[in-house]
Amino acid sequence: MKSAVIAGAGSYLPPKLVTNADLTARLDTSDEWIRTRTGMSVRHVIEPGDATSDLAVEAGRRALDSAGGGGGADVVILATTTPDHQVPPTAPDITARLGLRTTPAFDVSAACAGFLYGLATASGLIATGAAERILLIGADAFTTMVDPDDRGTVVLFGDAAGAVLLRAGEADEPGAVGMPVLGSDGSLAGLIQVPAGGSRSRSSGPPSKEPDPGAVYFTMNGRETFRHAVGRMSESSREAVARAGWEPTDVDWLCAHQANLRILTAVADELGFEPERRLSNIAEVGNTAAASLPTLLAMSASDGTLKAGHRVLLTAFGGGLSWGAATLTWPDIVVG
Repeated sequence: MKSAVIAGAGSYLPPKLVTNADLTARLDTSDEWIRTRTGMSVRHVIEPGDATSDLAVEAGRRALDSAGGGGGADVVILATTTPDHQVPPTAPDITARLGLRTTPAFDVSAACAGFLYGLATASGLIATGAAERILLIGADAFTTMVDPDDRGTVVLFGDAAGAVLLRAGEADEPGAVGMPVLGSDGSLAGLIQVPAGGSRSRSSGPPSKEPDPGAVYFTMNGRETFRHAVGRMSESSREAVARAGWEPTDVDWLCAHQANLRILTAVADELGFEPERRLSNIAEVGNTAAASLPTLLAMSASDGTLKAGHRVLLTAFGGGLSWGAATLTWPDIVVG
């Protein structure tokens, strides 16, 4: 069976910035409080009227260009929790705007673990021969789901998109994705959720009934989320490293979902990754949900931190609850 191999990568951050100073000017918080609890200084946010697809198209185009541009893609997968609409899915629109015409395209929803779920899906399609080249995009406009007056969540999130072009290749070549490790626990779904907007809330009253204003916003039990995130990311990471036939000391970089600084530090410490082996862009972009991992990979490769031949451990955790991990050796590519 063929393996999924990264042949191109790209990322996109919207130009509008929200700094800690912007937030402290209108919320009961401080720059020190935000930095010490989240590690964040700046977030990129979409302009009014823009949406997830606008971010995804740009990141997807850059990944295609990074891979040589001419080959296109047989399948497009979008990992997102913030689709442009409930119906239709967003991936087909992105595909059309990229000029890929009738290429099959679909959305994957696994919250902040969405990119890893998409990576596993793409790997399976390539392994079975159903596709030779897959464009996988992680994109979220998560700032559209947070309460602008809730300091506990609004300080955390930014908007972004990251993408990789995966091609069929061999398991032992640079860029090949190792066997992903995935998990979920729906019994804890209430820890991270947006209560309104789905079929459950719509079936609870007449269509004209307005939902509770607070129910349309993202909510999270921070303390419990922290505990489960650290445990699940650490556990799945160990398994992914073992499946690759590596030892933890063989890994050059831990590339973890940029949730917040405390979670990142706890996971890295649990796995034994010193600060100099941790990739991070959390200070510059915040938590960008499904875009977090591909954006971090692309940015780290673009600035020269991540180099060809480096062994990378990917891990993420999000709503569902859902989590996962995977390994890869970074290829020699020019990142868009």
